[in-house]
Amino acid sequence: MDAYGNIGIVHVSGYLNVRKTPESGGDIIGKMQENSVCTILDEQDGWYHIQSGEVEGYISSEYVLSGDEAKTEALEQVSLRAVITADSLNIRTSPEIKDDNVVGQALEGERYQVIGQGDGWIQISSGYISADYAEVKLSLNEAVKMDLRAMAINRYDHLVISKVTNYLNVRSSPADEGDKNIIGKMPSKAAGDILETLDGWYKIRSGSITGYITSDPQYTATGQEAIDLATQAASLMAIVRTDRLNVRMEPNTDSKIWTQISKEERYPVEKQLDGWVQIDLDTGDSGNGEENDGAYISTRDNNVDVQYALTEAIKFSPMEETVNQQASLRSKIVNYALKFVGNPYVWGGTSLTNGADCSGFTQSVLRNFGISVPRVSREQANTGKGIKSSDMRPGDLIFYTNSKGTINHVAMYIGNGQIVHAASRRSGIKISTWNYRTPAKIRNVID
Repeated sequence: MDAYGNIGIVHVSGYLNVRKTPESGGDIIGKMQENSVCTILDEQDGWYHIQSGEVEGYISSEYVLSGDEAKTEALEQVSLRAVITADSLNIRTSPEIKDDNVVGQALEGERYQVIGQGDGWIQISSGYISADYAEVKLSLNEAVKMDLRAMAINRYDHLVISKVTNYLNVRSSPADEGDKNIIGKMPSKAAGDILETLDGWYKIRSGSITGYITSDPQYTATGQEAIDLATQAASLMAIVRTDRLNVRMEPNTDSKIWTQISKEERYPVEKQLDGWVQIDLDTGDSGNGEENDGAYISTRDNNVDVQYALTEAIKFSPMEETVNQQASLRSKIVNYALKFVGNPYVWGGTSLTNGADCSGFTQSVLRNFGISVPRVSREQANTGKGIKSSDMRPGDLIFYTNSKGTINHVAMYIGNGQIVHAASRRSGIKISTWNYRTPAKIRNVID
């Protein structure tokens, strides 16, 4: 109780929104459960300016007890609570670490009433959490930051979501001119802001791309439909803020640096640890089909943001056909490969439609043009002619290694600093920047 100054306690059924500004339309930055407490900093026109936990904002004074009444009520609400100390902590159905028993996430600063404790675990109403990442103490409930998925959606003023299964074209002008005016692509469930509505078109901003997409509801969603799709699609991502960031085999600075990643990409987060996150890079074509392990990046130096986010448009221009025979062949190979973007990754697969792994994808694309390469990436890396990155052309193959230095992933260069590759079970066949992680080899297998 002594931790609070001018104490207030929320009296609502459910939640009371904490807003960024003292107005009903202000951005929601947090939520306060019934009987959560705060320090009232100021009052103005029916709003309290409050501090509660890590949240500072405004709540409607209509639903808040204050003064002696609040003190009396708050004393009755003091109980043993677990205060989360990790960035994110799994809530499990049983007190054991298993892949199939995670039912939710507890976020740093959140407080949960303790039902029981023992053997390194804390039981709360929704399951079990590890006692290593929570402090148990007598306390009151406080505000929590707004649901992180909702925050991802809240970054858009006029949300639009692509409903296609692979990619939606972004054009430089509100007209379908075939390949001529394509400047970018929105992956499935990618988000953008509508800047202007025209006849049959939306002018949008998505990532670094501003252009036009169709407003046909068969391909785009707005309003509540967009919010529902975005809520499902938002996922925890590592967004790199520096040109290149070291990736280590273990979550400590003594561990080996085995590759570097680029700020041009958003990387799915597998696990959050104290000061580190494990990211999903891609899946190799050797071993047992498991994703690369040991892909850890540090979050301690403010070089990476870990947040729920939506995918956005990527820059892209189709290869133009050319009179030069060799260049024309390369254009045809790349444009053919791009037809299968959005299709699934299947370890050991070679089907461009039903699923392929990385080397199965490149082998099948090249086979369509009478070019034969071996089945797996480490053997493909020994075919053709080795070239420098400054000399690579569309259709060349780029190879990457696992943490042991063994080549186990391959992609096809498509021009404009981009590749197409069968990335992982999570991502399928997708477009990435060519140096989304450090390449090991580049081979010309076409000439």
